[in-house]
Formats: sequence, C-alpha cells, structure tokens
Amino acid sequence: MNQNYIPINNGQLALAASLILVNMGLSFALQLGLAKSLGIAAVRMVVQLLLVGYVLSWVFALENPWVVFFVALMMSAIAGHASVNRTRRRFPAIYWHSLLSILASSAFVTSLLVEGIIQIDPWYNPQYVIPLLGMVLGNTLTGTSLALDRFMEDLVRQRSQIESLLALGATRWEAAGDTVREALRTGMIPTINSMMVVGLVSLPGMMTGQILGGVAPTDAVRYQLVIYFTIAAGTALACMSIIMLAFRVLFSPDHQLRLDRLQKRRN
Repeated sequence: MNQNYIPINNGQLALAASLILVNMGLSFALQLGLAKSLGIAAVRMVVQLLLVGYVLSWVFALENPWVVFFVALMMSAIAGHASVNRTRRRFPAIYWHSLLSILASSAFVTSLLVEGIIQIDPWYNPQYVIPLLGMVLGNTLTGTSLALDRFMEDLVRQRSQIESLLALGATRWEAAGDTVREALRTGMIPTINSMMVVGLVSLPGMMTGQILGGVAPTDAVRYQLVIYFTIAAGTALACMSIIMLAFRVLFSPDHQLRLDRLQKRRN
C-alpha cells in the first residue's frame, strides 16, 4: 500500500454522511420538499457504491477477460437506458439506438486508449479498463441524452418550418440540417465547458484521486489530459450516432417528417 494513502474508517465515513443534513435542513427551512428525495438518493448512493466496491474487488482479483467484457457490457446497457430515460419523448427502437450508439463509441475510444495510447498489458486489466470505460460512459450518457432531447424537441417546435421546406422540394437533410447541428452542439457543450475550466475552477476526479493516492501531480495531469481527449471523442461519436439514427426514424426515405412515430413520455 502507498505510504501516502490515508484510509477512511467507518466513523469518518459516517461523519461525512452527516453533511447531507445540511441539505435536508435547507429543504425543511425553505419548504423545498426535497428532504425525502435527498434521503433516498443518499441511501441509494451508499448502497450502490458499496456493492460496486465489492464487485470490482472480485473482478480485479479474477482478471478474467470474459468477466471484464460482461461488466463492460452491463455498464453500457445501463448507460444506454439511463440516457433515454432523461429525454421527454420516445420513438420506436430508441433504447436499442441509444445502447448501440453509446456501446460502439465507448468501446472504440476506450479500446484505442487502452491498447493504442496507454498500452496496458494485458489489455483486459480491469484495474484500468473498467474505471476508464466508466468515465467515458458517464460523459457520453449525458451528451447523448442532451443531444437527443434537443433534436426531438426542435423537430416538434419547428414542424411547420420543416414541412414547408420539404413541400417546396428540399431534402430531409436540407430541411433539418440546422436542427441536427444544434442538437450536436447541445450534446457536446458539457464536455467543452468542462475542458474550458478544468484546472482553474475544478480538479477532475481522476486527477484528484491519483494525487491523493500518492501519484506525482505532473503524472496525474498527463492521465487526466488523455482521459479528457478520449471523453471528448467518445461524446462526439455517440452524439452523432444517436442523432443520425433518430434522423432515419423520424424522416422517411421519401423525405417526409414522421412525427407520428414520436410519443411524449408518460410520467
């Protein structure tokens, strides 16, 4: 164990958990109605992270490529499902499209990172693969959700304009190209904003964790830069994939807008 590493015992963890009382106190004082949600969220977070900790300890000990592959697939499936759950509308096969977009883009950039850049040996080393994939998935999830939601909402708001262009002989791309571009910009904004202020406003989680674990700050910075570039590429690819798949569903090959395939989510 690294001599610079300071473990956290159960008492310290409980003391940190008590800080949630600040949020609950504000909720009660200002009648925000968030106390129950905060309590549930805190309990879920603790249970989920403890379970993940035990599962990862088991996976790390096995170092089996098939187990790593299964865990990566499950993580991608959950990310694809969560991405769609954040949107306000649905269309046929939206969950499969989300899973395909997130899985393909994340697998591509993570494989490139693991084998081509960091050159981990063996390539399936779970200590590297799973945390790196998790960071990529977390960001692609947010990006695809924002991009897809923006695309569908803009199609509904701009229906008259788009259908008028189609009626005048415009192709589906000519009529909706600006909508696609705006959706892609929306999906990539969180990543761009994060990159703009990193190091000045915030220290990223991976870099902070490595520094707390005793890694030299300059080495931690190198890892964080590599991760940010990978995340940016993965988010861009995932956003482009999900928007183009949605585009093919919501516009027919005959250049007709098919908003009848779009349904608003039931709360």
